[in-house]
Amino acid sequence: MTQEGYEHYPVQYVKTVGPRRAALLQRLGIKTVRDLLYHFPREYQDRTVLKPSHACAAGEQVTLRGRVVAVQELTPRPGLRITKVRLAEQGGYFFALWFNQPYIKKQLSAGTGVLVTGKLERRFGEIQLAVSDYELLEGDEPAGGGGMVPVYPSTEQLSQRLLRSMIRMALDEWAGQIADFLPPSIVKKYSLPELPVALAHIHFPPGEREAVRARKRFIFEELFLLQLALALRRRRISRQIKPHRYRTNLELVDKYLAGLPFTLTSGQQQAWREIMADMDAPSPMNRLLQGDVGSGKTVVSTLALLRAVDNGLQGALMAPTEILAEQHYLTLSGTLAPLGVKVGLFSGGMNKKEREALLSALSAGELPLVVGTHALIQEDVQFKRLAVVVIDEQHRFGVRQRAILQYKGQYPDVLVMTATPIPRTLALTLYGDLEVSTIRELPPGRRPVITRAVPPSHLPAIYRFICREVAAGRQAYVVCPLVEESEKVDLTSTVQLIDELSRGPLARCRLGLLHGRLKQAEKNQVMEDFRRGEIQVLVTTTVVEVGVDVPNATVMVILDADRFGLAQLHQLRGRVGRGAAQAYCILVSDNKSREAQFRLQAMVSTGDGFVLAEKDLQLRGPGEFSGTRQSGLPELKVADLVRDWRALELARQEAVTLVRRDPELTLPEHHLLARELYHRFSAHRGYLAIS
Repeated sequence: MTQEGYEHYPVQYVKTVGPRRAALLQRLGIKTVRDLLYHFPREYQDRTVLKPSHACAAGEQVTLRGRVVAVQELTPRPGLRITKVRLAEQGGYFFALWFNQPYIKKQLSAGTGVLVTGKLERRFGEIQLAVSDYELLEGDEPAGGGGMVPVYPSTEQLSQRLLRSMIRMALDEWAGQIADFLPPSIVKKYSLPELPVALAHIHFPPGEREAVRARKRFIFEELFLLQLALALRRRRISRQIKPHRYRTNLELVDKYLAGLPFTLTSGQQQAWREIMADMDAPSPMNRLLQGDVGSGKTVVSTLALLRAVDNGLQGALMAPTEILAEQHYLTLSGTLAPLGVKVGLFSGGMNKKEREALLSALSAGELPLVVGTHALIQEDVQFKRLAVVVIDEQHRFGVRQRAILQYKGQYPDVLVMTATPIPRTLALTLYGDLEVSTIRELPPGRRPVITRAVPPSHLPAIYRFICREVAAGRQAYVVCPLVEESEKVDLTSTVQLIDELSRGPLARCRLGLLHGRLKQAEKNQVMEDFRRGEIQVLVTTTVVEVGVDVPNATVMVILDADRFGLAQLHQLRGRVGRGAAQAYCILVSDNKSREAQFRLQAMVSTGDGFVLAEKDLQLRGPGEFSGTRQSGLPELKVADLVRDWRALELARQEAVTLVRRDPELTLPEHHLLARELYHRFSAHRGYLAIS
C-alpha cells in the first residue's frame, strides 16, 4: 500500500464497509480511505466519569453504565417496535429503549455489560433512556475502547458505533502506510504530531491533551495548504508579462484631479501611489481596494482608468447590478466629458442597433471606457487594447466571472473594489492572491450619520420627521422588510406599504416605488426621477443597497431592521449622508432576541464599517460572511478564521517562505507536499489553478 493508494483507495474495500455502506458514506462526501480518515469528530463524550441514573436531570444527554437484567419487545402501534432493556446499576436500575432495531436483543443477553448514551426522561415512574449510541463492555471496559469517545457528523442509517468501527478498521489497515507531507522543519517548529499519530489521536485520543494536539495539527495543516496554494498563485501572476506599458505623463489624470472640488484624502493618495506602482510593474496588477461606504474608492479607480486612456489604451468597469452600473456610467460620463473622454454603457436592456454600435466601437478601439454588468463578459464583447479592468463590489461576482473579464485583454491590470470591509483574517484567505489597499477615512466635510434603533410604536413620529425633511427640500428612503427569499412576496409587501403611506402619514409627499421585479427601463426611470427630486420619498426593497448616490437624501428608514445582516444595514445606511446636510438612519424593530439586539446596537454605536465587519464576522462566522462556495475557495473543515487567526498568519508566513525557497515545489522533501496540494485543490482550479 502506498500514499497514492490511501488517497484513491475506494472506501468500500475497507473491512466491514462494502457497497451498501459505501453508498451511505458517500452522502457524507466520503469516497476514499483518505476521506474517511479525514472525517473528524465534531466532539467527544468523556466516559471516564459516569454518574448513576438517579443523579441525572430529565432531558439531559447522558452516558450510563449497566448490566442487562431483562429484554422486552413492545409493539405499541403498527410500524413501531421498541426493544426495552432493564439495566442494573449500583444502587438501582433504569431502562434503555431502542426504536425499530429488533436485532439489538441478540447482542444483549442477561449479564452483558453495556454503556448507553442518549436523552434521559422520567416516565411512568421509571428512568428511561432513548438510546442514540451504545458500547458493549468486555469486563469493565468498553469493547471499542471507552474514555474519550468520538461523535461524528453522520447520516441516517449510519450509527456512531458503526462509523467508529469503520474508522478504526481503516486506521488499523492504513496508518502504517501514511507518510507525513508537512515539511519536518514545520512539524518540529510548531510541535505538531506527525500525520499517522495525529489521525489516530483525533479519532481515538488517549486523553484530552492528545485530542487538542491532533486538532491543532489539522487546523494548521488546512490553513498552511490553503495559504501555500494562494502563494503559488500570486507567484504565477507575478511571472506573467503584460504587453502594455504606461508613459510617465499623466495629462488626463492631472486635469481630472484639478477639476475635483476637493483634494484627495491621505488614504486615497496612498492607494493611488500603490496602484501606480503596480501599473508601472511588468507583471499585471491584481489589487483589492477596500474602503468604507463613501470613502472615495470610485475617484481612485477613475484615476487608474484615465491612466489607460492617457496611453491610448482601454478600460472597463464591471458592476453587479444595472442600477450600480448606470450610477457609475452617469458619474464617469459627467466628470470625464469636460476632458473629452467618451464613456459607453453596456447593459442587458440595449436594443440591437445600440448594442452592435457599442461592440463595434470597443473592438475598433474607438471607445476608451465602458461600464457594464456581467454582460461585459459575453463572448461577442471584444476589446482592441484592454489594459485596465475595475470590478466593483467584488464579493458579488464569482471568481470565474472575474477571470473571464481579465481574459478579454492580454494580462490587463485588475483592480477590484469592495465597500464591504473585510477583516484581515478573511482578506488573507479570500483575497490571498491580491495585494490590498485600504482607505480608512472619509472625505473632509462628511458628517457621521446619526443612527437610532426604535420600536414600531415610534413610526408615526418617524413619518412626521420625514415630512419635515421633505418640506425643507430633502429626500428620504423607506426600506421595506425582507419578508422571505421570494421576490413575489416582497413585491406584495412593498406595494402594500406604499399604498398605506400614500393614503396616510406621507400623503403630502411625492412617493416612488422601486423593487426587483420592475423592468430595467422602469428601474432606471424611478432612479432618475429620485435623483432629480421628482420623487421625494423612495419606498424600496434592498435593490438600493449599493451604489445609489443621491446627495440630497438625508433619511434612511429600515423597517424590521432585525431581518437584515450587519453588512447590509451598513450599506443601506451608506445611501444617506452623501451631501452637506445632516443625515439620519432609523432602524425599526421590536425583536428582543440577543442576536438582533447585538446587530442593532452595533449599528447605533459605530459608523466604522471595519469595526462592523469584525462584529459581523464574530456573529455570523466566516463561512456565511464570505460565501466561500461562491468565491471558489474550498470549505474549511476544522479551522475557524475567527478563532484561529493567529494560526492563519503563521501559516501564511510559512507558505510565503517556502515558495520563496522552492517556487516550483521540486525539492525532494516537498514531493509529498506538492502531491497533497494537487489532491486538495485540483477541484478548485478556477481559483487556485493548481496543476
